[in-house]
Amino acid sequence: MRVLRSGRVVQGPEVAAFEHEFSSMVADRHCVAVNSGTSALHLTLMALGIGPADEVIVPSFTFAATANAVRLVGADPVFADIDPATYCLAPDAVAAAISPRTAAIMPVHLYGHPAPMDDLQALADRHGLAIVEDACQAHGAALDGKPAGSFGAAGCFSFYPTKNMHALEGGMIATADANLARRLRLLRNQGMEARYANEIVGANLRMTDVAAAIGRVQLEQLPGWTEQRVRNAKSLDARITALPAPFVADGATHVYHQYTLRAPGERDRFQRRLSELGVGSAVYYLTPVHRLRPYLPEHGHLALPETECAVAEVVSLPVHPSLTPAQLDRVAEAVNEAGSLL
Repeated sequence: MRVLRSGRVVQGPEVAAFEHEFSSMVADRHCVAVNSGTSALHLTLMALGIGPADEVIVPSFTFAATANAVRLVGADPVFADIDPATYCLAPDAVAAAISPRTAAIMPVHLYGHPAPMDDLQALADRHGLAIVEDACQAHGAALDGKPAGSFGAAGCFSFYPTKNMHALEGGMIATADANLARRLRLLRNQGMEARYANEIVGANLRMTDVAAAIGRVQLEQLPGWTEQRVRNAKSLDARITALPAPFVADGATHVYHQYTLRAPGERDRFQRRLSELGVGSAVYYLTPVHRLRPYLPEHGHLALPETECAVAEVVSLPVHPSLTPAQLDRVAEAVNEAGSLL
């Protein structure tokens, strides 16, 4: 209500304050707020000059927005396989996918677990490639103490309502490059910093001050929510005996956007039994991106065995910070019972 009464409702002081406050999450990088996580990815590729002559290596085991951002700038997504333990891009698969047209690697910190950034950065450095981190599920995740979103040329976050924190809708780009940050600010606002003084051709991808005000309050709550998510995950780890717990790599800080297990063989039956026992579950993702309709004609033939295996087996369980101890017990008991069907 304060924002609405102020009359400054689009890209005003609340947005600037949100950008400043979020920078502490990403090693004090420059932060540029936009209207969605997809816009963050799209705008970053635009600002880096990636276009029709280029390829960008992405996972297929992710939400479609990762590859869509590549297509939106006219570049070609090149799908690489994942590490079966972390569900993130496998460096060996990325190395095999690099071609003379490769301009960037876009790792996804899937489910809130950081991708193997040291290995991916070494590959990028060796071949002169940009890294654009899709950190849309990884607010607060880290690798060896370094935050997700602070490794590459830029890191992109989403504030959609399903994320660990939200702003009703919105996104954020973090970069250490002041020149890139300025170009991003121009591109999000019709190519201008001063009103009507357009410097380049830009878009309208601004964040509203209403969204930023909500995001600022959510950001204050995020550390406590993350601690609770981790506690909930560890509680499930200790109680679930029927299936292996989610893997966490050495040095990784997992923020459990999703708590994801594998249910090999009879996942549908497993989920039906969970539902009968009053426990919800979901699959992220039922179809790999390379087999979605926009990508199927060019990429449907690809052999991505670890991706296909994950698609057939993964199932995500409740882990959100509002769960009570009794509900966590109920989830674990249901998983143990349903797991006996596998």
